[in-house]
Amino acid sequence: MSEGSTSAPAAATPARSNLWMRVAAALVLVPAALLTTYLGGWIYALFWTAASAAILYEWTTLVGGRDTRLGFWLSFIAGLLGLIAALLLGLYLERVGVAILLIGLGGLGAAIFAPAERRGWMFAGVLYAGALLLGTLLLRADPMLGFVAMLLLFAVVWATDIAGYFVGRAIGGPKLAPRISPGKTWSGAIGGVVFAIAAALGVAVFARLPSVAPVVVIAVALSVVAQAGDLMESGIKRRFHAKDAGTLIPGHGGVMDRLDGFWAAVLLAVCIGLMRGGLDDPARGLLLW
Repeated sequence: MSEGSTSAPAAATPARSNLWMRVAAALVLVPAALLTTYLGGWIYALFWTAASAAILYEWTTLVGGRDTRLGFWLSFIAGLLGLIAALLLGLYLERVGVAILLIGLGGLGAAIFAPAERRGWMFAGVLYAGALLLGTLLLRADPMLGFVAMLLLFAVVWATDIAGYFVGRAIGGPKLAPRISPGKTWSGAIGGVVFAIAAALGVAVFARLPSVAPVVVIAVALSVVAQAGDLMESGIKRRFHAKDAGTLIPGHGGVMDRLDGFWAAVLLAVCIGLMRGGLDDPARGLLLW
């Protein structure tokens, strides 16, 4: 009994410390993300290029390993060159097809220098990082609606993460995917969706969008997909016996840990936007119904 009573506070202390580190990191990263998104242009593009490059580095470390230091850096640099080339072309909507091709070529280059058994993983990592970069560039292309589209994504994903964490801890209950991420519960997942809807409605009112009902449906879809992206990254980390993808962000792990759900939401948002608004204006296709 005495052992249990002393271990509970001891266990609670690191958790409380970790929560404060997460809050401190968020107080820096959230304003940076919002400010660069508001400003747009090259500042915005460089912000997401840096995030994508950090993800690529973490992915290379996670799945490529450091079996040979030269191979590690050659894989990373090959993939990074693909991202930079995609950045230069992705700013011009009519050249997005070429940008996608260059990301693929960067992935092939990264795979060549990776260990034989992990070449597929390295190729996938460049595509993963490249999808985030091109997705964020495409959605922000419209000067006005692009900002609103990104604001909607931020609101939905952040509400999903925050509500999922606190509702899951408060209610508990059955685990969502115990073999992949033992800490996640169905109550947290549902709470995340509910708060994501509320956050999306707030953005819709703020931006005075003409139709609210489609925004609710989109918010549900984005929230579910964001949680799936989180689980996917957890599965990859478990596959390679890692707790976090990196250590860059205190309390959160790596950049990849912080953007796993956002990555999935961006992909879905871009797909919806392209299907309805075409390459000319995916943000309009996402928001105006």
